[in-house]
Amino acid sequence: MMFGRKKRRITRILIVEDEPLVAFDTEHFLREEEFEIVATVDSVVDAMKLIRRNDGIDLMLVDISLSDGSGIDVARAAHGAGIPVMFVTGECPAGASEVAIGCLSKPYAQRNLLAGINAVEAVLDGKTPKRLAAGFRLFPAV
Repeated sequence: MMFGRKKRRITRILIVEDEPLVAFDTEHFLREEEFEIVATVDSVVDAMKLIRRNDGIDLMLVDISLSDGSGIDVARAAHGAGIPVMFVTGECPAGASEVAIGCLSKPYAQRNLLAGINAVEAVLDGKTPKRLAAGFRLFPAV
């Protein structure tokens, strides 16, 4: 009998982050963890284009403060398109639970980002996560 990694539900991630170093580190780390990065964008305008195109995005990691507006607008559009959103931001905004599945506070350790993604994946699979990472909040089903 062969043992290996379980097949992931979340494989294709869109990163919406306007801090270049954070965006680069996140993209690099997730690629090493064998996720496919659909794109990394730094603006509401670019994120909206990708949401409308919806190239099989499994999860969006969205910062709140973007170069040209609010990540809440991005999350609202993604939610409307059926794409799950996890906010990754300094402070989770009021009303976040209406358009996102969870929120990870910055700064965060890479293991906590991965644990947050795993918790979101568990919820999408109809399961309850065993434990939540430090700085991660999971919202009731949106």
